[in-house]
Amino acid sequence: MKAYTEVFKALGDPTRLRIIHLLTLAGKELCVCEFVDSLEEPQYNISRHLKELRQAGLLTERKEGRWVYYSLNKDGGNFKDSLFKLVRSISVDKEDAKRLKERLGIRVKGECVLGIQKSYLLSKKGGGVRVKKTMS
Repeated sequence: MKAYTEVFKALGDPTRLRIIHLLTLAGKELCVCEFVDSLEEPQYNISRHLKELRQAGLLTERKEGRWVYYSLNKDGGNFKDSLFKLVRSISVDKEDAKRLKERLGIRVKGECVLGIQKSYLLSKKGGGVRVKKTMS
């Protein structure tokens, strides 16, 4: 029973719910910097939320060099499968998904290569700086 209460407690925060939602939309692991740019939240805040979600058993983490990737922890059978489907069906901030799609377009060979970008730099307000993908 305690494991279930920890899961629901972890999902009780809007930022953590948005993180899980992004992972359900992406269907693959995401780097910390991709969360930062997609959610427009500071890195320290995202890292704290990722830690809580991992401790609740909702995420797994994989380190590759200086990059840390997170994915949904599907160990747990039908409960977690149903939970992730439910979170995916929730209407969360559509801008999150739009920014994630743009951010994933920067990947090279399916891997994050840029680190944290300032979202306002990618916006018109920030001058519209764009990073072009140089490799296929």
